[in-house]
Amino acid sequence: MTVKLGLRQRPEPDVMVVADQRPDDLDRTYYLPEEVRLVVEVVLPDSEDRDRFTKPIKYSEAGIRYLWRIERDGQRPVVYTYELDPSIRAYVPTGVHHGRVHTNIGFEVDLDLDLGRFRQR
Repeated sequence: MTVKLGLRQRPEPDVMVVADQRPDDLDRTYYLPEEVRLVVEVVLPDSEDRDRFTKPIKYSEAGIRYLWRIERDGQRPVVYTYELDPSIRAYVPTGVHHGRVHTNIGFEVDLDLDLGRFRQR
């Protein structure tokens, strides 16, 4: 699923949390920004610029309230959390999480990040 931000603007987040509702059109392949509660981007070497700069600007301009960015700290994930400041329509940092994410995004979230260790390949 993508987020329809405008004409020819449909980024595909790695993870989305959406409103508890079904679209009327079951063939629809996107959510509208007002239906999206959280977008999560997992930063990989080939997507660093998009995930760190391009997508957050587009999501904030669309009014999506919460953004998380997941990166690597060695072999462990680190989660950077952001909330939209509506007065400037930009994200402000709310935390850097190692080992566990415990926060509230309209509902409580408690994630054990150590379960998601990166494996060597």
